[in-house]
Amino acid sequence: MEKTENKQKKKLKGKRKKDPNNLTFWEHLDELRRRIFYSIIIVLIGFLVSWAYSKKIYEFIAMPVLKFLKDGKLAYTSLTEPFMMYIKLSFLASLFLTSPLLFYQFWKFISPALEKKEKRFAIPFIFLSTIFFLIGGWFGYKIVFPYACKFFLDIGKDFTAVITVSQYLSLATKVLLGIALTFELPVLIFFLSRFGIVTPKFLLKYFKYFILIAFIIAAVITPTPDMITQSVIALPLIALYGIGIIIALIFGKKKKKDE
Repeated sequence: MEKTENKQKKKLKGKRKKDPNNLTFWEHLDELRRRIFYSIIIVLIGFLVSWAYSKKIYEFIAMPVLKFLKDGKLAYTSLTEPFMMYIKLSFLASLFLTSPLLFYQFWKFISPALEKKEKRFAIPFIFLSTIFFLIGGWFGYKIVFPYACKFFLDIGKDFTAVITVSQYLSLATKVLLGIALTFELPVLIFFLSRFGIVTPKFLLKYFKYFILIAFIIAAVITPTPDMITQSVIALPLIALYGIGIIIALIFGKKKKKDE
C-alpha cells in the first residue's frame, strides 16, 4: 500500500511539474530561457538559409536607393565592411523569414498566463502577428524607405554621394524593423484587453493622446524630418489603434456582474 501511495505521489509531482499553469517563478525563468534558446536556434537556421541568398537579398534591399544613384553602386571604406554587411543583412532577413516560429515561441511562453478558453487563440495570434509584421516590413520597404532615400538624395544633389553599405543597412534595419514592430499594435491591444488592462472606453478616452504619440513614434522611426514622411507612418498607426479599439470591443475581458 505504501509503495503504491508513493508511486501515486511521484506521478502527481511529475504532472505538477509538467503543468505550465503550476510553474514557480524560477520555473518561469527557466521556461523563458528555453524559449530564448529555441528562438536563437531558429534565427540561426534562418540565417544560414538567408546567407545562401545574401547577394540576391542585398540587391532587393538596396533597390530603393540604387535607382536614384547614377553609378548604381554603394561604397565601402574598410576591407571587412561588405562581409559584415552580408552577415547583418542575413540576420535581418532571418527575422522576417522565421517570424511565424518566433511568434510561436512567444506564444508558448505567455500561454500559461491565459485561461483555457483563451488558449484557442494560438493559431489566430501567430497568423495575425506574422501578417502584421510582414505588412509593416513591406510598408516600410515599398512606401517609407524609397521616399526617405529620394528626400535625402535630393537635398544632397549638389554634392557627390558616397553612401557606404553599412550606413545604408543600418538605416534600412531601423526603418523596416521599427515599422514592422509598430504594426503589431492591434495584437498588443488584444492581449491587454484580454487581461483587462485596457478597455474600449479607456482606448477611446486616450485616442487624442495616441495621435500625438503616433507622430512621436513616426519621428523616431523615420529618418527624414519632414511632416509628410512622418504622416505616412503616423496615419497607419492611428488606423491600427482604431482597429485595436474594435478588437478590444469584441475580444476584451467582460466584467462579471455581482450576484
